[in-house]
Amino acid sequence: MSSATAEAWPESTPGHRRVRMGFRAWRRTRPFWGGLLAMLAGVPILYFPYAKLSIGGLTMAMATTAGAGSLIIGILLIALGLTSWFQPVVRVFCGVATTLLALISIPVSNLGGFGLGVTPGLIAGGLLVAWAPLRTLPAEAEAEAAAEPEAAALPHQQHEPADRPLAYGAAPAGQPQPSAPDAAAAAVDPEEPR
Repeated sequence: MSSATAEAWPESTPGHRRVRMGFRAWRRTRPFWGGLLAMLAGVPILYFPYAKLSIGGLTMAMATTAGAGSLIIGILLIALGLTSWFQPVVRVFCGVATTLLALISIPVSNLGGFGLGVTPGLIAGGLLVAWAPLRTLPAEAEAEAAAEPEAAALPHQQHEPADRPLAYGAAPAGQPQPSAPDAAAAAVDPEEPR
């Protein structure tokens, strides 16, 4: 087998493709990246106050009185990320709360996990607030949108029948609509000549 005859990408199984497409559809209906960053921001904020760092033969314990505050902030950030995934309706609340918790973690939790929690937390808050679901058109609107180019191509079929009465103030097909002052003058006294 040479490089010319080898497949560029091996064919995936139909089940694998179905799972991947299902995950893609699920991801696109919610603020996925904002929720993921919010959860990732909670990890360093939670970790560093309880970590024991070993530098050579020196062991440093980071545990301070900020441990309880860091625990609460980290767990809340992870919970807000999960909430934004499974309840996208509350994404604005989750975004604002994520931003506030990330800012509060600066003085409470070792400079917000040494910046490793604050930065993704602030980005996550912005992404969660800014995300909006895609608007979907109803089936009827899609059918009308598909039929419009066909109707535009046939202008002779767009005229109303002559025996059908027009609505008050409407001009017959092919005539320009009256301007606002003309329509107002006609509404005051239709018998008065202009």
